[in-house]
Amino acid sequence: MASQMFTEQRDGALVLTLSDPATRNSLSLQAYAAGLEAMAHAESDPEVRCVVLRGDGEHFCGGGNLQRLLAVRDRGPDEQLASMAALGAFVEALHACPKPVIAAVEGYAAGAGCALVLACDLVVAAEDAKFVLSYGRIGLSPDAGSTWQLARRVPSALALQMLWLPEPIDARRWQSWGLANEIVDHGHALPAALALAARLAAMAPNAVESAKALMREAPGSTLAAQLDRERDHFVRNLFHPNAGEGLRAFLDKRAARFVR
Repeated sequence: MASQMFTEQRDGALVLTLSDPATRNSLSLQAYAAGLEAMAHAESDPEVRCVVLRGDGEHFCGGGNLQRLLAVRDRGPDEQLASMAALGAFVEALHACPKPVIAAVEGYAAGAGCALVLACDLVVAAEDAKFVLSYGRIGLSPDAGSTWQLARRVPSALALQMLWLPEPIDARRWQSWGLANEIVDHGHALPAALALAARLAAMAPNAVESAKALMREAPGSTLAAQLDRERDHFVRNLFHPNAGEGLRAFLDKRAARFVR
């Protein structure tokens, strides 16, 4: 049976769970479709303040199903082209979501599963989590936007090491390269990610979304253009009701009550 993507709303977080533990939660068209639907819901529902992506059981995601890939070779490229288009759409939805997206990683995040982690804004990883991007030992090349992400986030020598060499990278090293935010005990990635989501949900959503939008735009921007964008966001947020509440709450030394 192909993997599924289940959703559950917990307070202000929409939890997406990729589920097929027997294959380390390998990816499927069904999962991509459900993931796209979930991301559309997350973007449109003001009650959703953050998205948390996780895997069912002991692992985050083992990437593509290798048995399916082997079978696809007998059926021609069209099926795989369609599958990769769907995967790409899901990766883009994770990256483009205006709200924070957090990966909660237990066990292995391999291949396209590792690329899904890279598409998230923040990463909470268990101490024993492992990250693998190399496809070379099975004769394949990177996908799911992994090269786009790595080219913007780590030196090329580190990126090529990850893309070429098959040895798993542990969570502490992943963090030292700036690719994980928090390392927790085994089995605690989801609770820690939800705690992080709760902290973000307590902030002014318009301000959180502005910071994400500005960071997404910055790499391809000149300083002058980015200053203009920052000005526009700042002035718009200053005259939002949440700025009035936030400023008064800070001066009154109380917790702010932001509108959604």
